[in-house]
Amino acid sequence: MASSTVILGAGIIGVSTAYYLSQHQDPSSIHLVEPSPELFSSASGYAGGFLAKDWFAPSVSALGALSFEEHRRLAEEHGGREKWGYSPATCVSYAASAAARDSQKRGDDWLRDGTSRADAAPVVLDSSSGKTPTWLRRVDGDHIELISDEDTTAQVDPLLLCQFLLQECVKRGVKLHHPAKPVSVGTGGKGALAAVRIVDTKTSAETTLECTRLIITAGAWTGQVFQTLFPRSKLQLPIKSLAGHSLMLKSPRWHAGLEHNGCHAIFTTHQTAFCPEMFSRLGGHIYFAGLNSSTLPLPDAAAGKATPYSDSLVQLREAAKEILGSGPGAEDDLEIVREGLCFRPVTPWGSPIVSRIRDQDLGLGTATRPGAEGGVYIAAGHGPWGIAMSLGTGIVLAEMVQGRKLSADVSGLGIRGEGAKL
Repeated sequence: MASSTVILGAGIIGVSTAYYLSQHQDPSSIHLVEPSPELFSSASGYAGGFLAKDWFAPSVSALGALSFEEHRRLAEEHGGREKWGYSPATCVSYAASAAARDSQKRGDDWLRDGTSRADAAPVVLDSSSGKTPTWLRRVDGDHIELISDEDTTAQVDPLLLCQFLLQECVKRGVKLHHPAKPVSVGTGGKGALAAVRIVDTKTSAETTLECTRLIITAGAWTGQVFQTLFPRSKLQLPIKSLAGHSLMLKSPRWHAGLEHNGCHAIFTTHQTAFCPEMFSRLGGHIYFAGLNSSTLPLPDAAAGKATPYSDSLVQLREAAKEILGSGPGAEDDLEIVREGLCFRPVTPWGSPIVSRIRDQDLGLGTATRPGAEGGVYIAAGHGPWGIAMSLGTGIVLAEMVQGRKLSADVSGLGIRGEGAKL
């Protein structure tokens, strides 16, 4: 039996992996399986789409840089500016008062925590510099700092990028099974992995896919998928979820394509003890988020788009009006285009898992074919950097699966836990 690849999870990591795999093997031997009734209905479609080149800890710095350059290359080659809103972005930290400016907490701290550039000296912007966002309401005593070097941060619409990658995969011949969920694995000669059985979540029809190489890219649901397929394994994948609410806004002060100072990523703090983040996009929208929680229950993967919590939306709306609105006493001129709740996959140590699982960790009676002919692989836990590191992860994971030389060092992105390879 020739090598066939099944990818469980058709989010940004899954479709990126399929895209790069299909450049080096028969695309019809690649299967994407996605249980949600709506594609890209969690973090892949509802994330901010902020890209950075060098905001990463040493273990992921090479992967982050590779991914950033691949985002640029792919956009240049395929018209990414028009198709998925790729644009360089000016990244700034905003403080509405001197007290906020002088405080220890900075709006981008939760993203920079543990990264190599956390102590980088900012360059103070002046309102006459031409780089200050026109859509941010300025007040007396406020302060803006540039917190990224030129050409090291960018912006995309993640939903449009995901749709492009999936369309290209399907066009090449990659098989999409949607909505469908995996229920078990099957073995062939010598007990080696040979198949994955999936079930259509609409019709309950079952299908058996040939599979010698299994890749789990199911985001926050990765651990659940692994346990379902390998119930005798003692390996506990340490992937949890970080929920995030968001708003998509339109403001009369943001005219995409007409502004000379381009897109911005703005990080700030708010009196209600959360750190708003705002990203202007070429499509004319502003993404507003930053209200995160590690305690919201993770819904079933097949349940579809999550329903936002009303109290969280109220908190976001009030903060957006205060920071982006037309000012005290004026009529609210922000238009809410979309409200969202997504679940980002995170690990306790803050870096993702991009690794092959050892056969002995799959449980008694399950093995895989050696080398590039087989294997079970995991790629999850990217946290707030799933979109930023997606393309680099797809490249490296495809190389790992196919036994080619890796384009980035991911030796520090193994599984940390008892009985697992570090």
